[in-house]
Amino acid sequence: MKYYMVGYMYSGKTTFGRKLAMERGMEFADLDQVFEQHYHYTVNDFFRRFGESAFRKLETQLLHTTAVWDNVVVATGGGTPCHSGNMDFIVGSGTAVYLKMTVDDLLRRAVRSHRPRPAMRGLTEQEIREKIALQLPIREPFYMQSQIVLDGNAPQLHL
Repeated sequence: MKYYMVGYMYSGKTTFGRKLAMERGMEFADLDQVFEQHYHYTVNDFFRRFGESAFRKLETQLLHTTAVWDNVVVATGGGTPCHSGNMDFIVGSGTAVYLKMTVDDLLRRAVRSHRPRPAMRGLTEQEIREKIALQLPIREPFYMQSQIVLDGNAPQLHL
């Protein structure tokens, strides 16, 4: 069994993914952490130095390595499902779980976060809101291909 956590940044993919893995006696992997261990760059530093296109290419390669993993919950990056046919891969390789949240809920979490994402660094609260409001409708059709859709504010997975 393999679960892929998908959703916009700040939706709680890592937090809920860890909890789900623990409850199910499964391993947990955060794709961003796997990236950082494998390439010896933080995601933020890699973005700054090489850009998003280079990041997405390597991220996709790492995602495909999960095909052989079993008994694991994988937290993906917020944009991972939206590039290079990754959502088709995710749905074909395991059970995708979308943590669905509103723009306002995501904004609240983004503003409170002590770990700013590269895409939000240096933005005002209003600019963050605008970015989320612009990107979420573009990304959501990918996320909605998930086999399971949960409320990101109170996710519970009972199968």
